Amino acid sequence: MKPSLPRGTRDFGPAEMQKRQYILGIVRRNFELFGYQCIETPAMETLDTLTGKYGEEGDKLIFKILNSGNYFSEFKDDQQLLEEKNKGEKTFTKFISERALRYDLTVPFARFVVMNQNNLVFPFKRFQIQPVWRADRPQKGRYREFYQCDADVIGSDSLLNELDLITLMDKTFKELKIPAILKFNNRKILTALAEVIQEPSKISDITVAIDKLDKVGKDGVIKELREKGISESAITKLLPLLDFKGSNADKIKVLNELLGATEAGKKGIEELNFLLEQTKVLGLQHLEFELDITLARGLNYYTGTIFEAKAKVGTLSSSILGGGRYDDLTGNFGLPNMSGVGVSFGIDRIYDIMEELSLFPEKITKTSGTKLLFTHFDRDTQLFCLTLAKELHDHGISCEVYPELTKKLAKQFDYANKKGIPYVCTVGSDEMASGNLSLKNMEDGQQQKLTKKELIEHLRG
Repeated sequence: MKPSLPRGTRDFGPAEMQKRQYILGIVRRNFELFGYQCIETPAMETLDTLTGKYGEEGDKLIFKILNSGNYFSEFKDDQQLLEEKNKGEKTFTKFISERALRYDLTVPFARFVVMNQNNLVFPFKRFQIQPVWRADRPQKGRYREFYQCDADVIGSDSLLNELDLITLMDKTFKELKIPAILKFNNRKILTALAEVIQEPSKISDITVAIDKLDKVGKDGVIKELREKGISESAITKLLPLLDFKGSNADKIKVLNELLGATEAGKKGIEELNFLLEQTKVLGLQHLEFELDITLARGLNYYTGTIFEAKAKVGTLSSSILGGGRYDDLTGNFGLPNMSGVGVSFGIDRIYDIMEELSLFPEKITKTSGTKLLFTHFDRDTQLFCLTLAKELHDHGISCEVYPELTKKLAKQFDYANKKGIPYVCTVGSDEMASGNLSLKNMEDGQQQKLTKKELIEHLRG
């Protein structure tokens, strides 16, 4: 059988993993720098935990896990299964599947908070770096298995948490050297908009449709709104917002005129104004900030500020970060009124952008992670190298001993070149006797004689 991968998944070789670890290292350091603590949750959750949290479209993208073992052998004939199937798709799905792969990290986090509430200090700041799965259509920048890097604060409704996350985003994208634009909006604005156009019961349908503006264009959004039963008069009132351009101040002015009389609109505008003013005070200079009235973030659990970041250059138009405020996600699991806010970095898309724009440092694209290779001539010198390698390992220096016995140094040096190992230390009988080791810099060809202590100090320096 010819080996293959499921569509929407990828293998990562050593060179790719070095680059991914570079991204993850920057993200993780900044998470910790801002006081977030690491947790992990299982790859699978109960189906009841996940469904109903992402909206109708999101639920369709959840990977369900078929009940395992000899589950179907318990049925005597197909008639029993047919009877269950005739009860409806949702009922039948729950009948054959009790678990699912996690769709994101936020809903499992809410479940974690409720189950561990007595052991946590609130506000609780957590970060999580794990894969998620979605039964989406694979395309450039969109995968069925991908990593998310989440940072959330839960147990506080203060807008300082949003500012904390904005500062975190600005620092992280600056260190990754990705020129990015952070679009933001507020779900209260969208709620007020649904009220003004007299379609409050259709808020979910409206946000899902508007959120697709970048993908399907204005005509596509109008078509979906009609399909969802939104009235023509309501659509007519929405159209100016779909086309509106201008500065952040211009947009705030339009929102005040259109929605300022509603309670939700007034609160949403107040929160947007606060963030815009304080980002200026903080002096953040890397991210470009854009109030996007059409940004909706289709997930049902968002209730306040919503974020989405995109790279300003390159061919990848998909978002590389998303997030927002949720006021009662834990209420689904019996702990109401626990407000939280968080963002999620899309590592796979960030990787694709950095690869396209050649943003990875040269040192990690040329090296293997091993700093030094010991080469040798026979069994005695090879075993001596092994003792040297142990001492280097004890000092935190990455090194390895060429594993095969061969007198051909050229073959061993070729191995170092192909792996991008920057230093080679050759050990022969003279080196064993004198204790003076020959170290070669593979980049510039320079060689020097060093004692074992000097070798360690040189490599650590």
